Amino acid sequence: MWKSIIYKEWLKIRFFLIGFTILGMMGIAYLFLKVQHEFTFSGGGNFWYNILFMGMQFFGYFKFIPLSGGLLIAVVQYFPETIDQRIKLTFHLPLKENNVLLMMHSFGAGCLLLSYLLLMVVFISLSAIYFPSEMVYDSIVSVIPWFMAGFVAYFFVALIVMEPSWLYRIMYSLVGGFFVTIYVKSPVIAAYGPAIPGLSLLTILMSVALLFSAYRFRKGEM
Repeated sequence: MWKSIIYKEWLKIRFFLIGFTILGMMGIAYLFLKVQHEFTFSGGGNFWYNILFMGMQFFGYFKFIPLSGGLLIAVVQYFPETIDQRIKLTFHLPLKENNVLLMMHSFGAGCLLLSYLLLMVVFISLSAIYFPSEMVYDSIVSVIPWFMAGFVAYFFVALIVMEPSWLYRIMYSLVGGFFVTIYVKSPVIAAYGPAIPGLSLLTILMSVALLFSAYRFRKGEM
């Protein structure tokens, strides 16, 4: 039974997940083509100086890649379940409803995690070509909250899509937008380092918010 549920979820997101991962890698490759351009025409010393002393983030546009992935996967995974209330068919399986929903949620988040890990490997590998290990480490610390923002977007979009009331959807959208901005601010490189444990805990707590909307959905509240 569980394998059937997982397979169903995979069928919904597989093409979008693979497509997002490929486009994300292409986006990172383009980012480092620009880095290569700066090294060629400005010199590595000047480029490093701008990063170390001027606070320039050469990877600034990277923040939108994980965020778009979280939004995309949540929509393609949960929106089909709300059409004609198809999710209620899943809830009628001889399994506990919350367990089924958490399995779906965990599978989507797990697939997103694998995609993010691949993107991170590409980012680190290319960074190591152009920058010393200290700068690579600081860059990693800077982008980790952006990946967390992708998970937050995934959790909140799932919450919003499954919510039967438009009033609650608007409220969740405002709250979700506020939380996402916490993760994607652009301070100096590695400034988010001390906040990563707290942001990680906050992200984990948000992961179960879907259960509230699912309960209201099951009860048919509007």
